[in-house]
Order: sequence, then structure tokens, then C-alpha cells
Amino acid sequence: MPREIRDVVFVDGVRTPFGKAKGQYAETRADDLVIKCIRELLRRNPSLPPERVEEVAIAATTQIGDQGLTIGRTAALLAGLPNTTPGYAIDRMCAGAMTAVTTTASGIAFGAYDVVVAGGVEHMGRHPMGEGVDPNPRIISEKLVDTSALVMGSTAENLHDRFPTITKARTDAFAAASQERAAKAYANDLIQPDLVPVATRSAELGWGLATTDEPMRPGTTVEDLAKLKTPFRPHGRVTAGNSAGINDGATACLLTSAEAAEELGLKPKMKLVSYGFVGVEPEVMGIGPVPATDKALKLAGLTIDDIQAFEVNEAFAVQVLAFLEHYGIADDDPRVNPYGGAIAYGHPLASSGVRLMNQLAQQFEQRPEVRYGLTTMCVGLGMGGTVIWENPNWEGNAA
Repeated sequence: MPREIRDVVFVDGVRTPFGKAKGQYAETRADDLVIKCIRELLRRNPSLPPERVEEVAIAATTQIGDQGLTIGRTAALLAGLPNTTPGYAIDRMCAGAMTAVTTTASGIAFGAYDVVVAGGVEHMGRHPMGEGVDPNPRIISEKLVDTSALVMGSTAENLHDRFPTITKARTDAFAAASQERAAKAYANDLIQPDLVPVATRSAELGWGLATTDEPMRPGTTVEDLAKLKTPFRPHGRVTAGNSAGINDGATACLLTSAEAAEELGLKPKMKLVSYGFVGVEPEVMGIGPVPATDKALKLAGLTIDDIQAFEVNEAFAVQVLAFLEHYGIADDDPRVNPYGGAIAYGHPLASSGVRLMNQLAQQFEQRPEVRYGLTTMCVGLGMGGTVIWENPNWEGNAA
């Protein structure tokens, strides 16, 4: 029997404030962070009966300890969803939450279900990237990848080599701008509406409440950044200041079919248009967003000129600038990360994809003249992922 592909919409997205590793969430469980996000989605959308959630997909890069045991299922149970709601774990390193979204969205489009929760969590303070892994030695000995591919900062230095016009001065300027934009977004209350306050516990300090992103450094200047060490290469260009940090946090979003959203009285914030994942040379993984975007644009029948809102994950400033340089977009283009990015907020690996989507949804709300936007990120071991979205607030819909 022939099937029709259904429209998929992003109804709502939330996240915890992001923390520094060994910071505000040092004594908070990873699964409790994502449980808090799922509960908040249900609270914010009271017209959605919990039993209508038909799948929960939660990503984590390091799936051990309190990030293991099929975290999508355990988090669903602990969040109060009925035991009839299945769940699973997913891993595509930095693009984990993005992949949770695209995988479940494909199920909605196919008709397998109508309502899902997708997101990600990473407690890097408790589970550093690579903890417990045992890479097959042949991946290096047989020269399938360069040895630098396993050190993300080294891949960023390699990307500088490929793009000699992207100087350290440019990356420091971009990083300072990210901090400035994030501080301005906070001042204008554009980030806080999607943050879930989290109660924290410290054996030494007692109870606390996390309400803001801990990694932010408002007031950072280019002069400050110029003084930082380059840990990945002597006289290199990648520093802690022009890169995302080592962070803890969780995200979750609510996806539905367009029909289910209408039935349940849920107002979509974005409509899924297309997505693309690609592989690239692992030693220059930061270039991944370029071919991923080309793929997603081709599938959508669009060009880069049709995209008027961008949320590019700032794992490293050089990676964002390589993307912009490829497409002829200025470093300070106001369409790109207008509320700041991971350099300011942090990058808890598998959770970050939904943070990008939250901020794109905010761009769509603020800018009804924009029809299409995208979220994109580079991915460890040489990959890239891009999702293209349409703005339901687009003023052309009223024409």
C-alpha cells in the first residue's frame, strides 16, 4: 500500500543551563538532567496527554554509568511517562541529539508514530569523552585515519592549515563576539524561556539552583584571548577561548506530525524540511558542516541563498569560519548565531543539537521575514550534520 510522507514539526524544546565540568552539576546525575527536561516539556504543553508520547530517543556519547542502560527508556520511566512508552539511546558523538531528532522525525514522516521526545545529555565532568573506549589499533596502524583525528583540538589545528586565511586573530574576534552576543541575548531574555532550572546538591555547599549557563564569560576581549596558550600545537591557533569548553547539560524537544499538533492544540515553532549527514576526512572533521549542508540543500531543492537564519555549532571558531568562508558569508554576518553559540554557552556533546534548534526557533519567532533556516555541526571522527527548517511564522504564509 503506498504511503504519503507526512510533515514533521518541532513543537517545543528545552534544556538545562549548561555547566562547567566539575562545576554546578558535579554532584548531579546525568540522567536526572534529561529527566528534568522531559518533565518540563510535559509541563509546558498541558494539552499533550503523556500517553500520547510514543517514543523517547536520548543521545549520549559516553554511554556508561548514569548515561547508560538505554537512557531513553529509563529517563522516560523516571520522568513519569507511562510504561507503555518505549525509548532508546543513540550515539553520533556531538550530533547525538540532532540524530535523535532526525531519526524519530523520519519515523513520524513514515507514519510509525505521531508524537516523540528527542534529546541528549552529556556529563563530561563525570564521563570524559573517550572514557572506557578501546579503539581498534588497526584504525591507526593501517593508516585509515591520521593519529590527530582522535584529538578534536588537533583536528581544529589541521583545519587552520587547510584554511590559511583563517588566522588566530579572526578566530579570537569571532569568539569574543560569541560571548558578547550571548550576554546581549541574556539581557534581552531570549535564552531564559527555554532553560529548565535544576536543583543541585553539593556535599560541601548544600543545595543550590542552576538557572544560568555557567561557562559564559561576558566582557571577554580579543586582547584577553590573545594571551591564552595553544595546548594542541606549539605556537598554534586553537585555545580554550576560541573553542567550546568541557561541559555538562541536557536537552529535549517535542516533535509531532503536523496533524497531531493540530489535533492536540500544539503550536509548531518549526517545520522540518530536510537533513543530511556526511563523512569527511577524520583529521579535518570541522569541515563536515559544508558537505552536510550541500546535501541537505540539494534534498530540499534550495540553495544557500535561500537560508536566512543559521545556527552553527561552535565546537571551534575555526570550524564556523571555514563554513562561512566556503559560502562567502562574512565572519560577523548577523544571520549567523545572533544569540551567541557554544563558545559562550558550552557544548555538552550529544545534547547540543537541540540547543541549536531552540535558538533557531527563537530566530524564527523574532524574524517573520525569514522562511528557511538551518542548524549544522561538525561531528567527531569526521562527520557533519545539517537540518533545514521552515519558519511557520513566515510572513509570506499570509499572502
